[in-house]
Amino acid sequence: MICKVELRANMKRHLVRLVFTVLSVACAVAGLAVRELAAAGELKKLEYNHPGLAVDLGVGLWAWPLPMDFDADGDLDLVVACSGKPSNGLYFFENPGGTAKFPLFKPAVRLGPGGRNVCLSLVEGKPRLYTPGRRHPEFHARGIGTGVPLPVDSPIHPNRSVRANQWKEVDYDGDGDQDLVVGIGDWTDYGWDDAFDRQGHWTNGPLHGFVYVLINHGSDESPRYDDPRKLEADGQPIDVYGMPSPNFADFDGDGDLDLVCGEFLDGLNYFENVGTRSAPRYAAIRPLEYKGRAIRMELCMIVPVAVDWDHDGDVDLVVGQEDGRVALVEHTGSVVEGVPQFLPPKFFQQQAAEVKVGALATPAACDWDHDGDEDLICGNTAGFLEFVENLGGIPPRWSAPRRLEAGGQVIRIMAGPNGSIQGPCEAKWGYTVPSVADWNGDGRPDIMINSIWGEVLWFENTGTLSLPALRAAQKVEVQWPAKTPKPKWTWWQPKGRQLVTQWRTSPLMIDLNHDGLMDLVMLDQEGYLSFFQRRRTAKQLVLLPGKRIFADAQGRPLRLNNRPAGHSGRRKLVFFDYDHDDRLDLIVSSKPNVDWLRGIGQEGKFVFKRIGPLSERVLAGHSTCPTTIDFDGRGKRTVLVGGEDGFIYRLVE
Repeated sequence: MICKVELRANMKRHLVRLVFTVLSVACAVAGLAVRELAAAGELKKLEYNHPGLAVDLGVGLWAWPLPMDFDADGDLDLVVACSGKPSNGLYFFENPGGTAKFPLFKPAVRLGPGGRNVCLSLVEGKPRLYTPGRRHPEFHARGIGTGVPLPVDSPIHPNRSVRANQWKEVDYDGDGDQDLVVGIGDWTDYGWDDAFDRQGHWTNGPLHGFVYVLINHGSDESPRYDDPRKLEADGQPIDVYGMPSPNFADFDGDGDLDLVCGEFLDGLNYFENVGTRSAPRYAAIRPLEYKGRAIRMELCMIVPVAVDWDHDGDVDLVVGQEDGRVALVEHTGSVVEGVPQFLPPKFFQQQAAEVKVGALATPAACDWDHDGDEDLICGNTAGFLEFVENLGGIPPRWSAPRRLEAGGQVIRIMAGPNGSIQGPCEAKWGYTVPSVADWNGDGRPDIMINSIWGEVLWFENTGTLSLPALRAAQKVEVQWPAKTPKPKWTWWQPKGRQLVTQWRTSPLMIDLNHDGLMDLVMLDQEGYLSFFQRRRTAKQLVLLPGKRIFADAQGRPLRLNNRPAGHSGRRKLVFFDYDHDDRLDLIVSSKPNVDWLRGIGQEGKFVFKRIGPLSERVLAGHSTCPTTIDFDGRGKRTVLVGGEDGFIYRLVE
């Protein structure tokens, strides 16, 4: 298989370790602290260590599914392209055989580099792969690193703000040769970031998703394409909400090719061909439905691919989404009022390999079920809180993630149309960031979160130590002396004394001053790391306004993010005496992974010196999240990092 890139990556890692070894020796000779070189460890994926366990099939950030019989054994496998960091790649999930509609796939095998806009067409029953402007006839052996340019000279779309650029071949007009179809996601009108008015209305435009056809007047061997033509439905240009992922097939069984498009959010859109096979004409957009309700994917950035997955004669949809999982949306075989009927999405499963909890995983280690070992409570982009139970052993054996509930409902935070400063296209995201500790002093661990909204919430544990049960979310309040502060770009007003700060940051519960009361450390509304002290009054526990008691090596207040709006916040952190000098250090999310901020003094302020990343491995395009865990109960804590790809990484030194 494809191995040159892997070989170069391994050589680079070995070179970095060699350099570190040389520097370590030099530092030892000079009497310097080797720990200050920082990038001393290797970040390895945490394994389930659980034979027989089945979990949702998934790659890293963003799944582009390519269903095909990759190994030519007569059944459909899943090849999935992944475009995000750090698990960019083209992955093969082998179908172990049989006729099961939902086989238990084998763990992923990486074939080589991946990317976005990797599209599949079936031509005479054979799979063909495309990236913008290129066909990849040798993808089985060479992946998508090389390809054959398609003879298209004119630009497909005039605007430059294009994010989706999805190329496919289909015999659009039924004349026996393959035409080109291109789906374009245009963000020109949307702009980006901080465009809400004071009532929460988005003042920029929407995302656009257009479909172009380029008719082939040559042959398959020597194609000659017309200029791109934008397709219409009911007399208007087809325009879905970004990333159209066009699929042409006879979905209603009447002998011509209909069109199903995805979108950037979560919907599947149907355009019936009311013309003929040779002269298509499309009716107005209608959603795909199940029992009268529109079918929605659980998350956004969906990529549907049409294929008769279950070999029953109708065309199903295999759909990838942002968190790397892939689902089957099965055609029922029936058509109601002209619209083909599909079942709701059901996610494929694989043999468990490495622990994965969505995308942009935010783990917090704790003994959640009070059985003597530390489990993981994890947030993610989808806005859930996932419980990954430590089932014991060294190394630990882990359960499949289970979603936590509060007040009898699964916890899910979502932005909706105006909860994300980056606009309504982020409606399905939640970006939950948890902290676990006994917030109210009753001896049971509670959960506190920040999220895409920037409002800090806590879930009180009203269960027992071994069987936790969470109440519905409550707002964390601060004894503000005057008007409740908020980031200046937050369009909505806080309610009462609630704590509203920068989004997607750690709300770290910690008894920092050792007075027996749980305090809170997190970024304030201006991005400074702040200490919110807890105090007991005659009636209740109260939280005092944040104080900037943390400083950098130059004595300045420690500001972990000074950028505005969508670039604000995002910082996740944990206190940890990393160098064992009896001072608290900070481990903070960064690029490429996490940074060590070494504690160098405490005279009224906690002073930190930035040393650098703990490893050379790249885990972040946007953000990571550190926590620490005691794997064997012996008091030695290890750094864990939630990666952008949703996998959990263990620092091995």
